[in-house]
Amino acid sequence: MTAEARHAEIVRELQSSESVSVVDLARKLDTSEVTIRRDLAELEQTGVLRRVRGGAVSATLRGDEMPFAMREMEAAEQKTRIAAAAVRLIADAEAVVLDSGTTGLAAARQLTGRRVTVMPLSVGSIGVLSAATGVSLLLPGGNVRRGELSVVGPLTEQCLAALRFDTVLLTCCGIANRHGVTAHDLQDAAVKRRAIASSARVIAMVDGSKFSKTAMAVVCPVTDIDIVVTDTDAPADEVAALRASGVEVHCV
Repeated sequence: MTAEARHAEIVRELQSSESVSVVDLARKLDTSEVTIRRDLAELEQTGVLRRVRGGAVSATLRGDEMPFAMREMEAAEQKTRIAAAAVRLIADAEAVVLDSGTTGLAAARQLTGRRVTVMPLSVGSIGVLSAATGVSLLLPGGNVRRGELSVVGPLTEQCLAALRFDTVLLTCCGIANRHGVTAHDLQDAAVKRRAIASSARVIAMVDGSKFSKTAMAVVCPVTDIDIVVTDTDAPADEVAALRASGVEVHCV
């Protein structure tokens, strides 16, 4: 098993139990305790966990947003497929707002070979797209959220309000036909709303796990979304409800 695969398994264990032991992980992952201790040390550096005697505990308080590094390992293959499918819906020469988050970063990687104008709402995506020769890069003003590296605040909202885009590639913390699209951070939710208002089309990139979650800040009702790109793990009843509301849903 690769280090990346072990890290993903450790993250899944932390999500379900909030604490892990070196002995149990070594047995479950069929590796040495030395290797597990090294894995825990590496994950501690990303903010995913805190090491304690004999193991580790989650660094995320109950109800808090998971650290970016932890979310990036969660459903990574699905997010790559979703991002690729969403980017295929973008035509050459479009002006695009690219939302923050782990799926937004995956979409940035997919956009590097395209001829488009992009305003990325995260430092990570700015770094990815800055080397793409076919991309015309627009940079927003604003504050950078520590850890998440998303760009938020009044300056970001004003920048979006002054422009008009063809499409926003939207991400979220939760989605449900009843509760709409939601986010953990209030400033992040405000930027998402402004990006939606400034765009002619809204494509939401949502992995299947987001359908079981509802965060505190409401971004918009699902009827504000034109297309949802998700994976085949998305609940069938929620997908059907979205389609009944007039939302086009692509399961990839």
